[in-house]
Amino acid sequence: MIDIRNVTRSYGTFKALDDAVLSIREGEFFSLLGPSGCGKTTLLRMIAGFDNPTSGSILIDGQSMVGIPANRRPTNMVFQSYAIFPHLNVEQNVAYGLKRLKLEAAEERRRVDEALAMVSLSGLGKRGATELSGGQRQRVALARALVMRPKVLLLDEPLSALDKKLREQMQVELRRLQQAVGITFILVTHDQYEALAMSDRIAVMFGGRIAQVAAPKEIYQRPVNRQVADFLGGMNFIKAEMVEESGDAIVVDTHGFGRIRTERPRSTLRPGSATTVGIRPERLRVLWDDATASHEVAGTVVERHYFGEITHLIVDVPGLEKPLSVTETNDFGADDLPIGATIRLGYDPDALVAMAD
Repeated sequence: MIDIRNVTRSYGTFKALDDAVLSIREGEFFSLLGPSGCGKTTLLRMIAGFDNPTSGSILIDGQSMVGIPANRRPTNMVFQSYAIFPHLNVEQNVAYGLKRLKLEAAEERRRVDEALAMVSLSGLGKRGATELSGGQRQRVALARALVMRPKVLLLDEPLSALDKKLREQMQVELRRLQQAVGITFILVTHDQYEALAMSDRIAVMFGGRIAQVAAPKEIYQRPVNRQVADFLGGMNFIKAEMVEESGDAIVVDTHGFGRIRTERPRSTLRPGSATTVGIRPERLRVLWDDATASHEVAGTVVERHYFGEITHLIVDVPGLEKPLSVTETNDFGADDLPIGATIRLGYDPDALVAMAD
């Protein structure tokens, strides 16, 4: 549906976007994820037609967007601020963009009712914009965009102003809505959990460049480098040296974990090369009593942080430069482990991922 071909956007000597190459499929829920200033909103604005590339090209549904203004592109955008009109009621807000199409009154009414039903606002058409909750205002903004029947819906951090509970609820509703209408959604967010929960695929961006594009599970479990791994949730990083390679696997000698066989990273490594191995905190599990695992390490609890259903343990393991972070559910008493306790941690070798620094 969208082809981004070597797109660069420069402001003087500063490159807000640097040689971006990306293809987004029809009917996909795609997220642009990264910290503030990484270029994700710049890219979204260029897809929308609010800004133009310095070089490169953007195609939507096979058509070049060079010279095509925002109001003639098959896209519509939902902004972070929602930008609904306070002096209009709900149905007037939703119908606003339809006015330029000069539809018959009955057709306009039908499309407005259809859009309101999509976002679960049926029966609220006469309600004033100022009488709506934050979640309802967000739905009005969505309905106003969807009523135009775009091929691509662009979402610029539309949930950032909502409280945690409503935000999580709207994440589910947005995903359900996208699957129901079947059009391409592109979401800009700096919230990694939001991107993981909602997306078919994610592009992780830093400093104007795309670092990795993959499905949420692959990006989380097999990050291409340390920067991606560190941005998407907690990760324990362990220094290692590659000692052997065999097909799609490599053997690394780690500080603290010993010799481990793991999947070959995307980056080029040769025997003797220094690398980093990462393991997520939840992939380490406390071995209680006589429990055993195929691989384990022992360490001392130096910190404990209680978070209700889970506890984060900080465990000092001999040979490691930094203590390990371990996430454990509280079913078996992790929240009661005393500081200074010696514990054993089990793990699966496939939980360890070698990556570029």
